[in-house]
Amino acid sequence: MKSRFRSLLLVTISCFSILGCAQSNKKITPKTFVAYKTLEKIVIDGDGSDTSWGKAEWSDVFMDIEGVIKPKYKTQVKMLWDDNYYYILAKLEEPHVWASLKQRDTIIFYNNDFEVFIDPDNDTQNYYELEINALNTVWDLFINKPYREEGNVVLNDWTLTGLKSAVKINGTINNPLDIDTGWVLEMAIPWTAYKTSYYHENVPKDDFWRVNFSRVNWQHTVTNGKYQLKKDTNGKFLPEYNWVWSPMGVVNMHEPEKWGYVYFSSNEIGVKDTFSIPQEEIAKWELYSLYRAQKDYYKTHKSWATSLDSISKEEIIINDKTLSPILENHASGFNLSVKSPFSNKILIIKEDGKIISK
Repeated sequence: MKSRFRSLLLVTISCFSILGCAQSNKKITPKTFVAYKTLEKIVIDGDGSDTSWGKAEWSDVFMDIEGVIKPKYKTQVKMLWDDNYYYILAKLEEPHVWASLKQRDTIIFYNNDFEVFIDPDNDTQNYYELEINALNTVWDLFINKPYREEGNVVLNDWTLTGLKSAVKINGTINNPLDIDTGWVLEMAIPWTAYKTSYYHENVPKDDFWRVNFSRVNWQHTVTNGKYQLKKDTNGKFLPEYNWVWSPMGVVNMHEPEKWGYVYFSSNEIGVKDTFSIPQEEIAKWELYSLYRAQKDYYKTHKSWATSLDSISKEEIIINDKTLSPILENHASGFNLSVKSPFSNKILIIKEDGKIISK
């Protein structure tokens, strides 16, 4: 259990490679999930009893954020979609369901909560965060760049207009005298909330978005019949647990290039489809490994490396295809680029971490 990188608080050190992190020495491969289309009108009541939910499969059980420790309590999600909404059903095992924050846009992770991270265009920038506690109190954020980048802006007053959410408590909330089963969170996120222009057609039919889910769980104590965060002998709050769908390899949710892949199949729920991570995405992972190595080089030398040999000496081979990345320095930073052997597109990562293809 370690203190996590949190919104508006501090910057963390990036993990060197998406496939291998020095902090955990565990290889990380993003999770995948096929979300099927539903023709049924989903009722957002926290019950999850709609026929379509009954046909949908649960995700893998959440892991510790570093992908090392098995969580104390079980967490899983289901996903569906239609032409108007992205539906998420989260089931959180918890013997003591409690929450105290009731005002929207307060720092919800000071309670146990469930969090959604979405990067629609997979460029690691201009992404969205949503946090909800067991009282169904919402904190929604827009982040223009990960916190590791200079000039990042967090819009706390951004509102996920049209969000529908409901919580069902399997037990009794804020009652320390009994043992609960947990809580279920059901939500419908409108596609329109993520449109970048009036005419933007952004429903990802037969396409994927980068998504991750996080659950924050605190150790607690009971004082005068009320739940409170537990403190150590020095009076400091004990660090929280961070359990996620797609492990990050480091205690930092704000590395969007490591998030999972949700594929929105046009198949109606009940009709099977398959999805595999495109090889070009794996090429991007390798490019991000070089990007993080370049960032680490700067921390040590106070200048950018000017040759690839200074940040990596390993040959990059994907499915018997050798990648030949190029490092270019310029007045404000650097570009890392590679020609994808899978599409012949040029993949480029700038010094601010944004990735583009052309």
